[in-house]
Amino acid sequence: MTNDAKNACKSFGLRLRDYRLDAGHSGVEFAALTGIHNTKISRIEHGHLDPSEDEIRRWMTACGVARHIPEMIAIRREVLQMWQEHRQALKAGLRHVQAEGDLYERTRLVRAYESCRLPGILQRPGYVEPLMDLVSNVHGLPGGDDAHGAAEARLYRQRLLTQPTGLNNYVFVLEVSALHLAIVPDEIMSSQLDFLAEVTRYPHVSLGIIPAGAPRAIWAGEGFYVFDDKLVRSELWTVEYQTDRPDEVAEYVRLFELLRRSAVFGQDARRQIELARRRIAEK
Repeated sequence: MTNDAKNACKSFGLRLRDYRLDAGHSGVEFAALTGIHNTKISRIEHGHLDPSEDEIRRWMTACGVARHIPEMIAIRREVLQMWQEHRQALKAGLRHVQAEGDLYERTRLVRAYESCRLPGILQRPGYVEPLMDLVSNVHGLPGGDDAHGAAEARLYRQRLLTQPTGLNNYVFVLEVSALHLAIVPDEIMSSQLDFLAEVTRYPHVSLGIIPAGAPRAIWAGEGFYVFDDKLVRSELWTVEYQTDRPDEVAEYVRLFELLRRSAVFGQDARRQIELARRRIAEK
């Protein structure tokens, strides 16, 4: 997402927040008035989620400024067009998206959190292509050679893990559910788990897994990546959120640390991987 798109989303959310605050409503009160969930209100106001036109009507009416509904809907449509830029980039080809602007080579520290799938740089060949086919299906894009090309680009990036230069370091935090995404045959997933166990021993990599039932300071959420405390990327269902604002990046670093505290590393992480492998063997 371009800086213009990010700024427009943020500005639109702040404007909606200001209307709510000027009307004197707390988030909980406003949720009751509008029927919009309190968590969704927060995400809209932070520019992380696009409100529907009906939600804008309810929002403005609850704030006593219904006269501004046409203006806000017009702005929302402009912002929505910007949010579609990620989809337009996907239409240019998955390989293009995977290879374009690869930050990993020039990033000294990558922090990555995933809740339901493995981070791209950790994915082995048999895992990547089925996942790319899923992405193609979700976004209505051509698969086949395009998905294969995207997989090749992702695997080329993986050399930074397997052939370290001494310049790049990684901290991964995965929900244990990411070890159980059933998109590949069992033998391929078993091989993928072997690779994860190997990665836990790399000196330039810290790989943590949050076990089921682990004490937590924060709930599981969408995956995100922090590059050198300078940039955050998070891929949602239909868009990619990206920010280089220092305050936003700092907030994601804080969230990452809260998630990391619940994770296990080293031998304990390998034990979680082995449990996932046993689950496959016992099918």
